[in-house]
Amino acid sequence: MLSLYLLRHGETVFSREDRFCGQIDVPLTDDGRRMAASFAKAYGELPWRAIVTSMRARTYETALPMAARTDLPIRRDARLDEMFFGRWQGLSKRELAACDAEGYAAWSRNPAAGPPGGELPSSVAARAEAAIADLLRDPGEGHVLVVSHKAVIRILLCRLLGVDLGRYRELFQCPVASLSVVELEPGAASCRSVDDVRHLPLELQPAAEADEPAGASGDDTAAPLGAAG
Repeated sequence: MLSLYLLRHGETVFSREDRFCGQIDVPLTDDGRRMAASFAKAYGELPWRAIVTSMRARTYETALPMAARTDLPIRRDARLDEMFFGRWQGLSKRELAACDAEGYAAWSRNPAAGPPGGELPSSVAARAEAAIADLLRDPGEGHVLVVSHKAVIRILLCRLLGVDLGRYRELFQCPVASLSVVELEPGAASCRSVDDVRHLPLELQPAAEADEPAGASGDDTAAPLGAAG
């Protein structure tokens, strides 16, 4: 059995401003680095066998405290990079309400269609699943830390748990520095926790991020599945 720990990176200026960061490379804020240190302190004693991140600075920085604590190398894998959001990259959801409310509402109704000019969730799923499959091929049991991004983790959770991809934004919030844990065996997966931020001090626990900009329409407000508690 492989214990897969899916950790979203810590806070960035883009996440704080609720912007589509996508493949833009931005560093963590000071609070984001504190989030990373808090995660390493809370989970550093587990029997880790690997640490894997995307190619982006924000995931690599989030993994650094755990790598220092465990003396494990950080493996970087481009297949874990965030979804490419096309014309929406760099925009906040509030800005979208002003410049493309109709397009955003349509995507909210059918997220599987992907953002305009961007990457399809099915394409994100294929590359991220391939990265996880490679981890499963490594011999032995243990805990693997995968530090990735909001859309990637939500999409991976859908694929691993047999949920339709069109529901990835409805069911999972994935706030900054949140943890979701999935136990994997060949042909089977079980979820231990989703969107867990209990490793963070109260002052760093992020508020829920709205997926709907002011002024846009579309039903995307369902509670996350299996919220930690």
